[in-house]
Amino acid sequence: MDVDIACVGFGPAMGGFLTTLSRRLVNGDGTPAFESKVAPGMPLQVICYERADDVGFGVSGVVTRARGIRASFPDFDPSQIPMATPVTCEKLVYLLDPIGASRRSLALKIGDAALKTARMAKNYAFELPFTPAFANKHDGLVLSIGQFNQWVGAQVMGTGAVQVWPGTPAKEALIEDGRVKGIRLLDQGVDKNGQPEAAFAPGMDIRAALTVVADGPVGAVSRDLDRRMGMPGGHDVREWALGMKFVTELRPGLEMKPGTVLHTFGFPEPEIFGFLYVHPGNVVSVGIFVPSWFNCSTRTAYRYLQHYIQHPYLWQYLEGGRLRSWGAKSLQESGKRGEPHLAGDGYARIGESSGSTNVLTGSGVDEAWTTGVQLAEGVLELLASGKPFTRENLNEAYEQRRRASWIEKEARVAEKSRDGFQGGLMQGMMGMALAAFSGGLLSLGSHPPGPCDKIETPEKFYRGKISADEIAALRKDCDARNVALHDALMDRCGWPLINCDGTLLVSQQDALLMGGKVQAPAGYADHVTFRDRNACLQCATKLCVEICSGNAITRGEDGAPVFDREKCVFCGGCLWNCPTKVNGETNLQFRAGTGGLHSAEN
Repeated sequence: MDVDIACVGFGPAMGGFLTTLSRRLVNGDGTPAFESKVAPGMPLQVICYERADDVGFGVSGVVTRARGIRASFPDFDPSQIPMATPVTCEKLVYLLDPIGASRRSLALKIGDAALKTARMAKNYAFELPFTPAFANKHDGLVLSIGQFNQWVGAQVMGTGAVQVWPGTPAKEALIEDGRVKGIRLLDQGVDKNGQPEAAFAPGMDIRAALTVVADGPVGAVSRDLDRRMGMPGGHDVREWALGMKFVTELRPGLEMKPGTVLHTFGFPEPEIFGFLYVHPGNVVSVGIFVPSWFNCSTRTAYRYLQHYIQHPYLWQYLEGGRLRSWGAKSLQESGKRGEPHLAGDGYARIGESSGSTNVLTGSGVDEAWTTGVQLAEGVLELLASGKPFTRENLNEAYEQRRRASWIEKEARVAEKSRDGFQGGLMQGMMGMALAAFSGGLLSLGSHPPGPCDKIETPEKFYRGKISADEIAALRKDCDARNVALHDALMDRCGWPLINCDGTLLVSQQDALLMGGKVQAPAGYADHVTFRDRNACLQCATKLCVEICSGNAITRGEDGAPVFDREKCVFCGGCLWNCPTKVNGETNLQFRAGTGGLHSAEN
């Protein structure tokens, strides 16, 4: 099928692009502002293909300064969108360990003791007297991006100028003689192994003069372009995080002011950051970020999240609440250093997969939206002048806009701001402050290694807490039962068992069925496969099992990982947590696929 502009992924970046573009495709009298090359006499044919089952699925809640969003909607009224509200109160909170189970450096132990002695820690928490300017979201918005995307999608499709097709994953880019000519959609009517069945339909080729790619941090087309087009010199993607959260309804009688934002650090492990955002209607989003530089080889997120919400400082609000939905996603945290080629012949990149996330401010939605707006303005400029979508023209119309904007300026400041975390929490926090206050001129640490290159063995990570002999015995027992090692190690470290109440504290399996349940449509191949099972058997850490957000990757009878897409939330954490390479590529393949979380609250 031929179109004028083919788009991949409907998130905030694509929302900004299509909102800006659609407003100028048709004149006031209904005539085309720009005539289609593939349908003469008609307006431009613009189609967006979204992997998830709906435009609001598979994303996350957020606090954002919303500069770009407000610029696109000068009369923006948050009350039009469920779960949206202005930021009213913001705090940065250091959480002490009330359990004594987390692994803390000597410096942190001394600091914790000092806070307790000085009686400066209430409910095992110290509220900093101010939030650093670089992290402040003053005048910003608390949003459910799922709800926001649905609102944006309804407006975009309501113009009649563009089409958005959810549940339609794109497999790869169509590249001929170094030029992107469109995309190929995923085959349908196949079994889990990709073998054709009776209803087989090969993936359609969508040819376009311009392909706009905004499929997020683990999108198949983005990774295909990175592999085939290469990355700019000195750029690579090495830093990630797994974000996981609960959307919770607070107990009756408890009121928290909508727009309240809490940023936390220090617990459940010093490397894990957390958040709590208050939406209207007595609903909160509460969650954690498990970063790739957390060098534990058993870095489970779900259990850490359950311990996090039970910290006394947070539990005073959350106790007695009800879990409404749950979700997880990968975050590409390389920022500027992970920026690919932004444009080439026939294509352009926007959003998180284009390196727009600012790791210093912890902000990505507004940046992503703004990159989409900038590309749309550039595309409209090229259409008006009749210029083709070549690398040179797109660089001039789009990339130069981006380079001259606040996104580029702030990305430069943030570029090396998190390097210090390779040396621990204290060095990392000082490095962030140093980068922020020097405008990016100064930093601590060096270019980080890949996400699996510094993983420590359990024996090393838990030294001083669990002996090597005990770990060997625990591993032997878990191997015999074909279960992950993390629960056994956390139990042994003193982390208490989770007393599930069936309402807020629920098992990971039950969470898959509550609110953010998983959809796995038939007729598509499994999107997670393993190139070499023998290599999996030889893997000492099996990080894909330990990190899996939904227990979709578990140990099989022979000990090698097995995948169950009926539990996969499509977070992509397994992709960057596979330490094994086969022929230079990650042994675990994370391919194009549909399904995942089926909730617009996340």
